[in-house]
Amino acid sequence: LIFLPKLHGKQLITVENLQDTQGTLHPVQQYVADGNGVQCGFCTPGIVMSLFGHYKTELPAEREEIEDTLSGNLCRCTGYQPILESAIRALSERQSDAFSESEHKTATQLKSIAETAVKLNTDKQYYALPLSLEQVFEEMKAHPDALVLDGATDVALRVTKMNEFLPEIIDLSNLSSLKEIKHSHGSLYLGAGISVNQLMDLTKDAFPAIYKICKRFGSKQIRHLATVGGNLSGASPIADLTPVLMAHKARVTLTSASGQREMELESFVTGYRQTVLQFGELLTQIEIPAIPQGVQIATYKVSKRKDLDIATVSAAFRLELNDAKHIHKAKLIYGGMAAMTKHAIETESFLEGKEWKRETVEAAALQIRKEFSPISDARSGAAFRSIVAGNLFIRFWVEQNERG
Repeated sequence: LIFLPKLHGKQLITVENLQDTQGTLHPVQQYVADGNGVQCGFCTPGIVMSLFGHYKTELPAEREEIEDTLSGNLCRCTGYQPILESAIRALSERQSDAFSESEHKTATQLKSIAETAVKLNTDKQYYALPLSLEQVFEEMKAHPDALVLDGATDVALRVTKMNEFLPEIIDLSNLSSLKEIKHSHGSLYLGAGISVNQLMDLTKDAFPAIYKICKRFGSKQIRHLATVGGNLSGASPIADLTPVLMAHKARVTLTSASGQREMELESFVTGYRQTVLQFGELLTQIEIPAIPQGVQIATYKVSKRKDLDIATVSAAFRLELNDAKHIHKAKLIYGGMAAMTKHAIETESFLEGKEWKRETVEAAALQIRKEFSPISDARSGAAFRSIVAGNLFIRFWVEQNERG
């Protein structure tokens, strides 16, 4: 999924590079081999490299963390248990390796390299890696048909799966201004280039619903590349972040060479893969407001697999009560039920002022099933989607009552 120019300012390490100059295997390699975690060997290089990435961090050697690290790797030989046991042993005994001594020097060199803009121009393709928004707008003006991307976890599939040729690309991944993070009075301000992994780390305590959906977003490898702005700008009807950020009443900032404008995320997506972005305009910042006292927000994702799968149906709910029993406002936002992320508007109106009880919720669930006209496709039938959409709201009620 990584286009070659994205390696600018990066160090590429392959499984063959892990052993030292004397040919001694890296501890991760040795433990996996000794622990019978190799199996047939086709998947082993990727598994070893994922574990090597974990080895070079301060993440704990706990099963849950290791399973998350390996969520993007498959072992068709069902060798997960010896792999996990080998990983726990290797990560529990971390020490200096062949890379340790030169890490600081390498990082300094890479930073220096990354501080230069890149333009690759051939007879057939053009690829630009600008360093500032000003350079981006110049590139967009000079190459009006260029595809603008950042993480490219979605766009790259057009090349790897559909064999599509992309003649002009403007890559935003080296823009430091799109990676800024600010906190103010409980609100979170994110540059659009923040990765989903970073978003997950930032929201664990203050915005647990966002953290929950991030945990279901692809795999750790994908979350390292995928960006918040990219997920929103793609305007997919099954985008993971759009429903939950709408439920949080997120706002977005759009920037062009002539200035900025702000709006509710609600107004940003206008249709299937369509947004209000005008030519020469970029989504540059997302504001997630602090959650007011008494407001409950929850999100759900139904998919065929827990990890590494797109949503069949997703939902985000926001509940405000007048008192302990009556609904002041409810927001019911769904993905996978229409051509774009969409509110159950009629059901929201039906709920306003009603008592927050099982009978009300079950009536609302019936209303939800009537309100949408989802399609049938390879992932699910329309009837299943309708039933699930209503059931998720009942689940929300059950969970809120269990919490008291």
